[in-house]
Amino acid sequence: MVDMLPAFKRYLTSERGYSVYTIRNYLTALARLTGLLEQHLTSTPLAQVWQVCETQDIEHLVMTLAAQSLSPRSIALHLSASRAYLDFLILQTLRSTNPAKLVKAPKMQQPLPKHMDVDSVFQLLQASPQLEPLAIRDLAMMELFYSSGLRLAELARLNMRDVDLSQAWVKVLGKGNKERLLPIGRVAKQQLQAWLSVRAQFNQHACDALFLSRLGRRIAHSTIQQRLRQWGMAQGLSQRVHPHKLRHSFATHFLESSGNLRAVQVLLGHANLSTTQVYTNLDFAHLAKVYDQAHPRAKLSSPKDINHEATDPETQD
Repeated sequence: MVDMLPAFKRYLTSERGYSVYTIRNYLTALARLTGLLEQHLTSTPLAQVWQVCETQDIEHLVMTLAAQSLSPRSIALHLSASRAYLDFLILQTLRSTNPAKLVKAPKMQQPLPKHMDVDSVFQLLQASPQLEPLAIRDLAMMELFYSSGLRLAELARLNMRDVDLSQAWVKVLGKGNKERLLPIGRVAKQQLQAWLSVRAQFNQHACDALFLSRLGRRIAHSTIQQRLRQWGMAQGLSQRVHPHKLRHSFATHFLESSGNLRAVQVLLGHANLSTTQVYTNLDFAHLAKVYDQAHPRAKLSSPKDINHEATDPETQD
């Protein structure tokens, strides 16, 4: 097990294209599950527990995690990690089947993605005409997040050749090393042009990355997160700003305006439409709010009002 982890990490990175955070979470989950398997399969050497475990053993792990008060979401993560690792062992001819695929994760309530309203996004992206170069870079990153719905890892790995401003598109390498071509909005295009006009100041290492750090290297995920958080506070927003919130805002606002769920799926790079459908709940929440504000029958304050209107001949069809 221990000897295979470096190879598994390389597999998740190069073959599956998983993000740094997903890989970290998977390896942490596997370490925990391996300890539990060792306690459960007492007669099996530690190095072989993943090669010999069966469906009932994986079910035992799930029940143990539940007994330890782990949330359904956390248990689902552990189960996903075990499935991925067992698939990897099959590729290495160390197993012939994946027993974790027969085990269902506990049901969990799908949380609604947290997004910003349009006014908050405009407040965030409102900047003075005179900006220092790194602020120009930050504004270009935020505009691109909101314009094209990029994930953090997708934006950080962009290279110069991935952007064509003359055609207003960006080529993104998403999860599973799947490429998609995304449009760039007018304002995002303008901010990218502004960044490219000052980018040479930081490119002392001839780096091909689109967004560079102060030291001329590819900008780190943590730096992007920190800069967006600082921007949100500087612009007077009460909510914390992070890359995924801009991605959620893009998807929510696009769906509210277009009603085209399939287009949102393609733009976000979701493999399954069911992943995208969570945004329909947000759209319904927005619709329900508008309904409550506009519909006269939604404003009744008490059952007495309802009874009165039900018997009023002027209200009958």
